[in-house]
Amino acid sequence: MQPGVPDDLVHAVRDFSAAGSLLIALDFDGTVAPIVDNPQDSRAVAGTREAVERLIGLDGVRVALVSGRSLASLRQVAEPQIEVLLTGSHGIEVQLDNPGEELGLDQDELDQLDTLTRVLERVSASVTGVWIERKPAGLALHTRKATVQAAQAVQRDARAQLGAVLPDLTVREGKNVLEFAVRSSSKGDALERLRAYTGADRVFYAGDDVTDEDAFTALHPSDLGLKIGAGTTIAGYRVRGPEEVPIVLQLIADLREAAEASGTPGTPSER
Repeated sequence: MQPGVPDDLVHAVRDFSAAGSLLIALDFDGTVAPIVDNPQDSRAVAGTREAVERLIGLDGVRVALVSGRSLASLRQVAEPQIEVLLTGSHGIEVQLDNPGEELGLDQDELDQLDTLTRVLERVSASVTGVWIERKPAGLALHTRKATVQAAQAVQRDARAQLGAVLPDLTVREGKNVLEFAVRSSSKGDALERLRAYTGADRVFYAGDDVTDEDAFTALHPSDLGLKIGAGTTIAGYRVRGPEEVPIVLQLIADLREAAEASGTPGTPSER
């Protein structure tokens, strides 16, 4: 029995780790880092970086962060190793092994973004504890510091006003955040792109929020989905919080190394 890891998860990880090539994909906030009031104060829990370091040093293993944050924000708080693949803004932004992609919004999308900004600034201006996070293709309305009543009211107001002027916006609801984007993408889309890019035989995905359910939906039957914390999920397995995620990652590394030593893994795909 592995401390902090349910027995059924240990068995699933043992089977998963023996596959030929693996993609370990992780959400950031709420998954490897606790949720905090100020997003820029977010940092991964102790042991995460060491676990990722072990994984990226193994043959046939790639590690990726799949976040709703912009790539700039993700790089700042995660400080990822250069070998870690990154997707931000729910898959709209991607940084693979080559220099990051440019996000080229067309004029119509730029005009929509301007309108979105004006409406959200107006809606949130007088509400205490609410702030706006700007992303390359949208904005997020954060309500964590507001009262429950104020948060519900400002989210309803934002939905109503933006629905009237920008009915085709992509809207996502997370934990104390409402996101609006002028270009549609999801963490599921990001995961599919990472799977295709890495050629992984099997994928592990860990996430905590409603938006991570899109990624869990994209998993194949032989993949492994890990829900962090409470809440309804389609993921097959669950741990209590971010502090248990490095334990799972270290277990994957342990079992992968043992499988390699015994000659049981399939032939890893080229990295």
